[in-house]
Amino acid sequence: MWMRSLRLLLGSAARLPNVAEPLSPDSDAAAGCHAFVERGTRIGVDVGKARVGVAKCDADRVMATPLETLQRDKKQRSDLRRITELAHEYDAVCVYVGLPVNLEGEHTPSTKDALRFARQLERMLGSVPVRLLDERLSTVSAQRQLHEAGRSIKSSRSVIDQAAAVAILENALDAEKRSDAWAGQSVSEASAS
Repeated sequence: MWMRSLRLLLGSAARLPNVAEPLSPDSDAAAGCHAFVERGTRIGVDVGKARVGVAKCDADRVMATPLETLQRDKKQRSDLRRITELAHEYDAVCVYVGLPVNLEGEHTPSTKDALRFARQLERMLGSVPVRLLDERLSTVSAQRQLHEAGRSIKSSRSVIDQAAAVAILENALDAEKRSDAWAGQSVSEASAS
C-alpha cells in the first residue's frame, strides 16, 4: 500500500525499486501462490451478443475508464482485432473478459460465447494473457447507475456496455489488490470448469 501511495505522490513516471519479481498471470494459478502483480495497464471487456464494451485502467491500477463500444463481428472479427490493437497500444499486461454465469454460478449459452471469444482473443494477443472474471450483474449494475444519473437505457446502450466493462475491470483490480495475485481464471481453467 505504501508503494502505491508513494507512486501517487511522485507521479507515474517515478522509478521505484521492484519489491518482488512479478509473475505472469498464467504462472500464479499453476503455482498456487500469491504473487505481486505487475504494474501496468489492464483492459476490461464485456462481451454481449450485439456489442462489446471495452475499458482500461491506468498503469498504477487506480482508476478504470471506458474506452469504446464495438459491434460484435463473428465473421470478420474486427471486434477482436480492435481489442488486440488497444491492448498493444496501451501496453496492457492483462486483459480481463467478463464471464457471464447465472446466479447459481452455472454456465449458460452466454458463458460459452464469452469463453469462445476469450479463446480467440488469447490466440490473437499472443503474449498478453487473457483472464476470465465472474461478471454476474455487471450490466444490471451499469444500467442502474445510468438510470440513477438520469439516462434512459434505450439511449445509453453503447454506454452501458462500456460501463459494464468498467465494472468488470474494477472488480478485477479490487481482487488483485486484496490478494496480491491476478484475478479470475485463465482461459484454460475457465474452460475446464
